[in-house]
Amino acid sequence: MKNSLSASLADCQSQQDHRKIKIHRVGVKGLRYPIEVRDKNFESQHTVATVSLLVDLPHHFKGTHMSRFVEVLNAHGRMVHVCNVFSIVHELQKKLHAETAHVIMEFPYFIEKIAPVTGSKGLVDYQVRFEAAAYLDETDFVMWVTVPVTTLCPCSKAISDRGAHNQRGYVSVAIRFVQTIWIEDVIEMVEASASSPIYSLLKRPDEKYVTELAFDNPVFVEDLVRNVALRLNANQDILWYRVEAENMESIHNHAAYACVEKELET
Repeated sequence: MKNSLSASLADCQSQQDHRKIKIHRVGVKGLRYPIEVRDKNFESQHTVATVSLLVDLPHHFKGTHMSRFVEVLNAHGRMVHVCNVFSIVHELQKKLHAETAHVIMEFPYFIEKIAPVTGSKGLVDYQVRFEAAAYLDETDFVMWVTVPVTTLCPCSKAISDRGAHNQRGYVSVAIRFVQTIWIEDVIEMVEASASSPIYSLLKRPDEKYVTELAFDNPVFVEDLVRNVALRLNANQDILWYRVEAENMESIHNHAAYACVEKELET
């Protein structure tokens, strides 16, 4: 009954378009979807992703079939990792008769952090983005991880008699890799490159420790991206990276920014 009803309805998307302009990306964005992500310490964790599903559209078709994007996503369940995300990409190519397809998933990822002195436990959230793409038989995957950190200004420390200004910084690391790199390992590299990590729960002894740790490890935003780059360079499984750091300055009404990128080897 459903098939016969569908056959009798007009398929406007498949109609011919005579403007001869190819659309490079068309699909759905802002789709909220519950997923499970592989977790280094607890096998997996549940979170909610904001999803974009996109394909190219040949110049002779008027439109794409939006419902098929959601059908493909629902058919693949909730477990998402580096390997199975490509099955979604290839199914989009097949289902939408497309040469290229893109799957972008952005989600909060939680890690339990232990305060450095008292051992108090609290969850810290990190923003993660998976970008998977396919062009014909070629595939690409980029993982983005954004890590909040504390930075303390070396110049302020050098010229001030009473303390130094510090701020919260955000470091975004994008990587392409040969073997899977854990989200936790990227976070660890970034936090080790800053003045101090960020914690959600600190008692007074912890706050004293973190404040003094930052004072003893001042970094400019330039130092921050270079420190992360050195650690990424030491990992032979990483083919390419882009590191962006933004410090939300506490004594200025602007942010300090730096970026370093490693070129892909050809």
